[in-house]
Amino acid sequence: MIRALWSAASGMYSQQMAVDTISNNLANVNTPGYKRVRLEFQDLLYQNLRPTVPGGTGLQVGLGVKSAASGRSFGVGNLQQTDNPLDLAIEGAGFFEVELPDGQLAYTRDGSFKLDADGRVVTTSGYVVHLMGSGKGGGTLEIPEGSSELRVARDGTVTIKDKDGDFDEIGRIRLVNFVNPAGLEAIGENLYRATQACGDSIEGNPGEEGFGGIAQGFLEMSNVQVVTEMINLIMAQRAYELNSKAIQSADEMLGIANNLRR
Repeated sequence: MIRALWSAASGMYSQQMAVDTISNNLANVNTPGYKRVRLEFQDLLYQNLRPTVPGGTGLQVGLGVKSAASGRSFGVGNLQQTDNPLDLAIEGAGFFEVELPDGQLAYTRDGSFKLDADGRVVTTSGYVVHLMGSGKGGGTLEIPEGSSELRVARDGTVTIKDKDGDFDEIGRIRLVNFVNPAGLEAIGENLYRATQACGDSIEGNPGEEGFGGIAQGFLEMSNVQVVTEMINLIMAQRAYELNSKAIQSADEMLGIANNLRR
């Protein structure tokens, strides 16, 4: 009965973690570029009350469950048309590369870009976006003063209309991908940081070698499915209730055992 108390308690704690994860998914249902997180469970150690013998079976009792990992689904979300020329969506695999204030690199699927005072393309938080160039870190895309009609082709080619009305190519967007995107570490502000688990970065052009094309004037929204999350929330709530019932039942059994001598 003591084992039942601790096993059920571990179940309640794990289901609470599941509810926390689902709540975060629902909170970010309208966050551009957000990717759904799912919680993964593992059973805990077993007590071998009787070893396995030839021609027979042993006796094991489990000790509960634990939250083992949180996996992130990088499926493409729905595209929302904004008609903003600086809103870019990746239709497939790949990430935009961002330079943080400390010089480190981060990666994002959120293409809601802006211009800073120097005409550089930046994220909503003001981090410089590496859109062109060669080598790790690449270069930055700067829009010349007085230019108009920024156009971004599906293959990442960026052109602008100059003062004479001619379209000039000023660069080409470069995307970055990883062997294991699920190994990226989320650091907030719609950004991810590379870890040893994700492998080395792979650079490429949009629409080539497995990279997605660029859709200008669109934003990739969250890939969270509200109906799925609500079903998972109900299941987690019911599992939490069942574990609490197991604790109550074990407590009642302990109470009966304590009163046997009365």
